[in-house]
Amino acid sequence: MKLSTRGRYGTRLLLDLALHGRDGPVQLKDIAHREQISLQYVQHLVTPLIAAGMVRSTRGARGGVWLAKSPQEIKLSEAVGVLEGSIAPAECIDDPKTCPRSDFCVTRDIWGELKEAMDGVLGSTTLQDLVERQKRKQRPVEVMYYI
Repeated sequence: MKLSTRGRYGTRLLLDLALHGRDGPVQLKDIAHREQISLQYVQHLVTPLIAAGMVRSTRGARGGVWLAKSPQEIKLSEAVGVLEGSIAPAECIDDPKTCPRSDFCVTRDIWGELKEAMDGVLGSTTLQDLVERQKRKQRPVEVMYYI
């Protein structure tokens, strides 16, 4: 099971805003550059985040995007839900009617436990938690060697 790039890159986009958006709007091209994501994909990712009220935007020369809530208020479960939809590992977890075996299927129980565990981690982790982790785990500076 994997999160799609929508969930992974969208979370990075939100983290970038938490790290760099304290002084005003952040331009999407700057996020794209720092996060090494194409500008078109960043634009695609920010749209549902704006619609969900997690991000705000403004146009113009000084325009850009910023978090609509403080990083402490944004749980990863909310962000992943907006970007990915359900993270249930099997369709029958969200809708038992999709499988006639749902009532007596032992593997469905395991898939349900797996979803609960993922929900627990994502629901107990905020964007601020990621900011603090990022500060402890800074990306190494790229070094250029000339010969």
